[in-house]
Amino acid sequence: MIDFEPKFITFDCYGTLVNFRMAEMAREIYGHRLQGDAMARFVKFFAAYRLDEVLGAWKPYSEVVANSVRRTCERTGVPFLQSDAEKIYQAVPTWGPHPDVPEGLSRLAKKYKLVGLTNADNAQIMSNIEKLGAPFHAIITAEDAQAYKPRMQGFEYMFKKLDVQPHEILHVSSSPRYDLMTAHDLGIVHKAFVMRGHEPEAPAYGYTPVKTIIELAEQLGL
Repeated sequence: MIDFEPKFITFDCYGTLVNFRMAEMAREIYGHRLQGDAMARFVKFFAAYRLDEVLGAWKPYSEVVANSVRRTCERTGVPFLQSDAEKIYQAVPTWGPHPDVPEGLSRLAKKYKLVGLTNADNAQIMSNIEKLGAPFHAIITAEDAQAYKPRMQGFEYMFKKLDVQPHEILHVSSSPRYDLMTAHDLGIVHKAFVMRGHEPEAPAYGYTPVKTIIELAEQLGL
């Protein structure tokens, strides 16, 4: 059980709540040119370049996607088309939740204020949030904060926006690299790692592991 009453439960959205289908889109677009290990290599580089692209100054998420696709294509010898990157970007707001999310969030929302801290454009994220099946107190985007996670600026913007201290929230993510390591460094004591399988565990950063959002609700007695 999580023996703590947070003022807010804050969530990473893409990957943690929303089924973030970047790898599937890459396979759909480039699968006729790449197979097997070559396709797996493309997907791996695409994920790595997306992380690299968000570490500097803020830029629109469409540019993050386009630059990541272009760099991956250059790395793997695949022709780059801007239209392919645009197709991936335009697909993002159509993606819905992982199967466990609507029930889990509905349970949590009965008692807690839910907040999204998301590496998203304002123009896209609300379409995803509407599909999650639970009310949110606030959605804070990278565009709002003018910084993407894992940079600290987004978290600090959220603390000010919510008028809350780091130790007063529970932060939930499926990504140690984007969220939980930064949360640890900022003094967010209470964290939950949703084990979606797209990143390895990093228990030294002090979180409660859960398999689903439903399990998170159960950990909080709901």
